[in-house]
Amino acid sequence: MQNFSASPREMVASFWRNRGLIRNLVHREVVGRYKGSMLGIFWSLVTPIFMLAVYTFVFSVVFKARWSSGSESKSEFALVLFAGLLVFNLFSECISRAPGMVLANTNYVKKVVFPLEILPWVTLGSALFHFTVSLGVWLVAYFFLIGAPHWTALLLPLIILPFALFVMGLSWTLASLGVYLRDVGQFIGIMVQVLMFMTPIFYPASALPEQFQKLMFFNPLTPPIEMVREVMYWGDPPNILIWLGGVMVSLLTSLLGFTWFQKTRKGFADVL
Repeated sequence: MQNFSASPREMVASFWRNRGLIRNLVHREVVGRYKGSMLGIFWSLVTPIFMLAVYTFVFSVVFKARWSSGSESKSEFALVLFAGLLVFNLFSECISRAPGMVLANTNYVKKVVFPLEILPWVTLGSALFHFTVSLGVWLVAYFFLIGAPHWTALLLPLIILPFALFVMGLSWTLASLGVYLRDVGQFIGIMVQVLMFMTPIFYPASALPEQFQKLMFFNPLTPPIEMVREVMYWGDPPNILIWLGGVMVSLLTSLLGFTWFQKTRKGFADVL
């Protein structure tokens, strides 16, 4: 039976070695999602514009919600909320699809020699494409509603790249578990919905009682969401200690996830 390397070096080497294939599969994934529709890939731009308009109306007009006390800005809540959703949507798109990733590509397992470990990279690439489009919508809205974005927005890649590694680690783990335990997909669907409300997306972490604020930061989505809001909306650089902690957790998660996937993939063909 073939042995698959699970070393950190192989994790990087596999991505680099198959970068062309990953790029082509991401392109096919993005284009295929809108194939046959009248607007085509333009839907990737329409959707975030529509959602931003809905959030602005519902929260600033209907609920008259404000993110910071004393603020009378009608657009602040929508922009801060949407910034958090950028991160959460990136996470949920990858994690929700991870358990069925190998199951949806059984031909790659049985009939051809295919680097299965790149499948999470393809999903991440597609999610990053939609993240980038939504980010562009956010920046344009910020420019017209408030003004020129803060220079700290340039620090955004320093937050998203480690977070992407964290997502990859979970995706590798769930992709493998989904082959052996078909209930994983149902469980993850529920957990993603729970995380949406247990993460400070629709409310600031500071709105919680102090004892719950500390617990909230054990949620791995809380630090990146808070840091994204700081650099994009508030114009503050991220806390270096929290950022370094996030980088370490992301590296560890990605390495453990890749190791688990490589060690368990030998049995995929037998199960499928």
